[in-house]
Amino acid sequence: MIRIFNHYVSKMAFILLLLELVMLLGSATVASAIWVSDGQGHFRSANLFLSSLTFALVIIFSMSALGMYQHSSREGMRTTLFRIMPSFALGFALLSALIAVRPEMYFGRSISSAIFALGATGVVLARLVVFKSAESVLLDARLIFIGGGPMARDCIDLAFRKVGFHQFKVVGCVAVDGEPNVVPASYLLPMGESLLMMAQRYEASEIVVTLGNRRGSAFPIEELLACALGGVRVIDAASFFEREACQIRLDSLQPSYLIFGGGFDQSFLRAASKRIFDLAASLLISLASLPVLLLAAAAIVMEDGAPVIYQQQRVGRNGRLFSMLKLRSMRKNAEQGGLPTWATTNDPRVTRVGRILRMLRIDELPQMFNVLKGDMSFVGPRPERAYFVGQLIGEVPYYNVRHGIKPGVTGLAQVRYQYGASIDDAIQKLQYDLYYVKNNSMFLDLLILIETVQVVLTGKGSR
Repeated sequence: MIRIFNHYVSKMAFILLLLELVMLLGSATVASAIWVSDGQGHFRSANLFLSSLTFALVIIFSMSALGMYQHSSREGMRTTLFRIMPSFALGFALLSALIAVRPEMYFGRSISSAIFALGATGVVLARLVVFKSAESVLLDARLIFIGGGPMARDCIDLAFRKVGFHQFKVVGCVAVDGEPNVVPASYLLPMGESLLMMAQRYEASEIVVTLGNRRGSAFPIEELLACALGGVRVIDAASFFEREACQIRLDSLQPSYLIFGGGFDQSFLRAASKRIFDLAASLLISLASLPVLLLAAAAIVMEDGAPVIYQQQRVGRNGRLFSMLKLRSMRKNAEQGGLPTWATTNDPRVTRVGRILRMLRIDELPQMFNVLKGDMSFVGPRPERAYFVGQLIGEVPYYNVRHGIKPGVTGLAQVRYQYGASIDDAIQKLQYDLYYVKNNSMFLDLLILIETVQVVLTGKGSR
């Protein structure tokens, strides 16, 4: 994993993206070699490089929007072939829209066909090379866990769930006196030598400390220091989960980790750039989605009458209340008695039109006005109702940390986790929110927006 603007990215996924960008640019260049108007090698278009770069970036965006760079979902070549077709179809639609605005970027029908064919071939070749390289055992990260308690078990489970570009080989666990052992006995490593010698013998590249109590005499501080000096990387469980799962786990979190762990960028430059992006994106989406909003409003009125817009009190930055706007997707008087209720799967309160609006996330479009007003940002922790916030602050540690920045229309928890419908779901989503609050950047915002497109296209996580 490499860290780009505080966010962890798979090395192999990053290499794949760069390789495919080169392949797509190359395909446009090779195909345009046919596009020579005279014997002196002059191209018919002065915007050849701009057109080629636009083609490559649009296709990269389309593949990203359909999840082809998510390191948690590595695929075989057969699946790749099936996923390239809708990705290039989406790219073709986006390029057609751009060409309608900028006709001078059009290559021509025959040249465009050649570019798409060569581009698809280049993508397949790039993925064949990277997938085969990722399968090499030489690239596996070999891990030793210090401790055999519940946190070690969760780390092992995470290592086995990692089926993407960044692979793990769990060497085993080192039991520590006073720490309960809940991992299978087959994972316990025999003692009798130092941790450094053990790491060298098993060719471990990293040691992960999963102990909850690090103050007792059983904590091997000197041996861990020897490992660090000997070239073996030593990290704690909190760092492991932050890096590999984009979560800050509550059960492994110490206040010092948040205080001294870096991040939490609240600088003027970050705030200004985020506000400019929020204004530009919300204005653009508001204008582009106006016909959709009008059709959705008409459908709501036809099925269930007025009102069309539903206002709900939510908790914003620093605990300030604001009225969040949504298209009404539930029947009137959905919460009888005025008691707030968690949404459920196939919630009977949701109307037929509302179910479609939720699946496509159209019901969230009025929140562009909340963004323009400054109550919300485009990307951030999803704002919760004050009734539930009061419960969660009392039951979930560090829950109030998510209110340190503006809430968002979309967020990391929304694209990585299902729709929240309970306190347990709120805890899981908080772990993603804490990661975002700690590591937020424009780069991470863009990645979340691309994943949001995938969520909208697939309807993942709607209720």
